Amino acid sequence: MTGTHGPLNAFLDLRRMPVAHAQLGPLAGLRLAVKDIYDVAGYRTGCGNLQKFAESHAASRTAPAVQMILDAGARFVGKTQTDELAFALFGQNAHFSFPVNPAAPD
Repeated sequence: MTGTHGPLNAFLDLRRMPVAHAQLGPLAGLRLAVKDIYDVAGYRTGCGNLQKFAESHAASRTAPAVQMILDAGARFVGKTQTDELAFALFGQNAHFSFPVNPAAPD
């Protein structure tokens, strides 16, 4: 992981891999971004901490709450940054650029 990408600094800069999801269901056609505190099969989880990320291995299974959303048809589009170890509320992380709220960019 080298940081974030995109104009909002929200998505982690990770190699993209397809994640299986249902083609039909109440959430079909919707996209799902998963915070970096939840496991997604094939992806490492760092909880906003670069050392934890470096020492982690790719998850063998997806967190049950995330899997339920995928089973309902949502399509995984990436992992998003989080406060380091989920210790704060404002999205600030010393390792990444501050994420931008598109509804209130200033």
